[in-house]
Amino acid sequence: MARPAVNALRVKARGDAVRTLQDQGLTWVTFDPIPDLVCDIDFGIRQLPDFGLLSGTVQGVRHVHAHRDSGDGNNDFSFHLNVSGLSMVAGRRGETTLRDGDAMLLSYSAGRTISRPALVDHRVIRLPRASLAPLVQDVDDFVLRRIPRGTDMLNLLKGYADAVFDDPAIAAPQTRQLIIAQLCDLVAVTIGATRDATAVAEGRGIRAARLRAIKGDIEAHLADGDLTAVVVAKRQKISDSYVRKLFDSEGTSFSDFVLTRRLVRANRMLTDQRWSDRTIASIAFECGFGDLSYFNRTFKRLYGAPPSDIRGH
Repeated sequence: MARPAVNALRVKARGDAVRTLQDQGLTWVTFDPIPDLVCDIDFGIRQLPDFGLLSGTVQGVRHVHAHRDSGDGNNDFSFHLNVSGLSMVAGRRGETTLRDGDAMLLSYSAGRTISRPALVDHRVIRLPRASLAPLVQDVDDFVLRRIPRGTDMLNLLKGYADAVFDDPAIAAPQTRQLIIAQLCDLVAVTIGATRDATAVAEGRGIRAARLRAIKGDIEAHLADGDLTAVVVAKRQKISDSYVRKLFDSEGTSFSDFVLTRRLVRANRMLTDQRWSDRTIASIAFECGFGDLSYFNRTFKRLYGAPPSDIRGH
């Protein structure tokens, strides 16, 4: 299912109604129902100048993009992440099947047909040629080539695309340009960036994606008493020194970030009626604190009042 984001458009259609989506300005691609199959589209889409993100499911549809369609001068790229299901892509290299986790770079100046008879969960990132082409030598040579699933960079790219899809800051022009650059970094390294572009990506796109992934990992494991940089690094398959370095670059530390997120969660639970039957100690332990006095002391330092006062209000 699609995850609607702030300022994102939710698109749902069935049957012949999918033909009119592009005419209504609801998507930048055209869909045609495949005869005698259930046709269903359900995705969120963010369309911004020179950039777009699509996240959701389709089934029983075919997308035909003829080479002549690029007569409007659009020669940008789209990066397709086939999260689950089968997508059959036919183009100048013949037919390729994208399976769970595979990906492919497409160009709006290259004709292709994508068929999805059964349910497919996918992500599409539309990127300007001017931003991606300088990062990859002969970038058009990579168009319509299957990118096998399971690579670290591909997983990082998917996680970052999902994260920025839900980020309202992407609507701001300055932030959007930075995110476009970061996504181009990740796509470029995934398919084969130049040495210089890879070096830039390490300090920009890869760094941003790694940090988002680490923060997401922390949020998902705040209740764990042994939440350390070493444990997170092992899950992320990177070194714990790199984890600490990323937080240092933001002017904080791993432990300070974890503490703040635990306190924020505790504060949210203390003011939520759904947790009103739980003791303060129980909530503290639920948020990963093993020492109640330490929890009370750090909570008061952050919020200016002890947990009991916050709950009282």
